[in-house]
Amino acid sequence: MNDTVELAHGMFKLYHQVSRLVNEAMMDEGVSLARSKFLFLLSCEGPQRSTDIAATLGFAPRTVTEAIDGLERDKLVVREPDPKDRRAKIVSITETGRAVINAALEPKEKVVKAIFDILEDGQKTQLAEILECLSTRTLELQRERDEATPDLPETRAIG
Repeated sequence: MNDTVELAHGMFKLYHQVSRLVNEAMMDEGVSLARSKFLFLLSCEGPQRSTDIAATLGFAPRTVTEAIDGLERDKLVVREPDPKDRRAKIVSITETGRAVINAALEPKEKVVKAIFDILEDGQKTQLAEILECLSTRTLELQRERDEATPDLPETRAIG
């Protein structure tokens, strides 16, 4: 598997396999991987407007609104008026949301460790260096693309 396209295909395949296993483990605790992105953000960064959540996660505002609707229905987040802008709402994680996300962390970490602990320490170091290199290049290409592309509305769905 030395061809660049084959390597990329292998990386995408692994990503989807890991995501599926992690998602299944987290679903056993009541939260999907996709929904956990919102809860982790609110847990770590504190209450936010949905437009800020969309910008941070790179999702379309409509996608964020629909996700927040579902999280609010399940009592994992709550919307409250923004004291600085009466037209806007601030989204906060609830205690139930914190409990769900904390419960999902253990099975997530267990699956990830079961997958990656097959690697020796040197392989983990090498993989970390490769991932850092690829991430840096990806960010460079994204910046170049952003500079060359006029502002268009985001349309990305939760992935």
